[in-house]
Amino acid sequence: MIDASLLVQMLLGALLALSVYLPLACGQLSLATPGFYAIGGTIAALLSTRLPALAPASGGYPLSSVLLEMLVALALSAAMAWGIGSLVLRLRGIYLAIATIALVEILRVVSLNLSFTGGAVGIFAIPQPFNDPAGYALFSLALLLLACFLCQRLASSRTGRAMAAIRDDEIAAASLGIASGRVKRFAFVLSAIVAALTGVVAAHFLNAWNPRLGNFDASVTTLAFVVFGGSRTWIGPVLGGLVLTALPELLRPVGDLRLIVFGLVILLGPSVFPQGLVTPELLSWLRRRLLGRGPLEPAFAQTAEGERGAPAP
Repeated sequence: MIDASLLVQMLLGALLALSVYLPLACGQLSLATPGFYAIGGTIAALLSTRLPALAPASGGYPLSSVLLEMLVALALSAAMAWGIGSLVLRLRGIYLAIATIALVEILRVVSLNLSFTGGAVGIFAIPQPFNDPAGYALFSLALLLLACFLCQRLASSRTGRAMAAIRDDEIAAASLGIASGRVKRFAFVLSAIVAALTGVVAAHFLNAWNPRLGNFDASVTTLAFVVFGGSRTWIGPVLGGLVLTALPELLRPVGDLRLIVFGLVILLGPSVFPQGLVTPELLSWLRRRLLGRGPLEPAFAQTAEGERGAPAP
């Protein structure tokens, strides 16, 4: 049974999956999402507990203070991502993944050794802007819908087409005059912003924040969301984040077997669906069925000798 608390966790998982998806949309395997997620959560925890001006004595924590925290987290994460991206995005493939994992661990260790962040204990008693999980669910849903809308607009924009070209062949894209470095930094900054805003909401929802929430394990989990759902369209990561966040809780009645089942789902999912659950071909097929078009679109109508190919993303 999906209650309001689990729904909030699912929505936050979907947002983190979008954060991983954005660099992948231009072929960059970045695992820095938990680091920026931790930055957002730490900012929310510090501002809400150390600045009395944000929490009026009349009781309750105003939503305007949460929005202010999100604005600070957005600015700081964007600035850090732009500066760090200028360095690490010169790397490719597994080297970029290793560099971003190192970034996550550096941020975690620094936070653990700072006294004002609570060290290993963390920060507790973070004020609540909503009285029940339903309020967090509505707020998280609004944030997710906004992120999905922006991803859809980005995919159909000139920058989105440049990201797809870089993902397919960066050398060819550069030969066409596409500034690959600038486009990759843009995607990296967007990824950092989404993760940081998610961290702000998560800090208030959890009522406490600990630096260990942004660690290497979280990097692997968020990457699994995208691999399971599919990385060629933003719908796949959202679906992967929702399903894989809910699955362990839905399997709780089977006891310890839930971990085995959850592991099998992550293991067999990419084997059965190598491109994830959601692909552009699947969306095209659904669009044809819903709109009542013919069995084949021009992009698929190749020769009958087996040269039928998938449309360019």
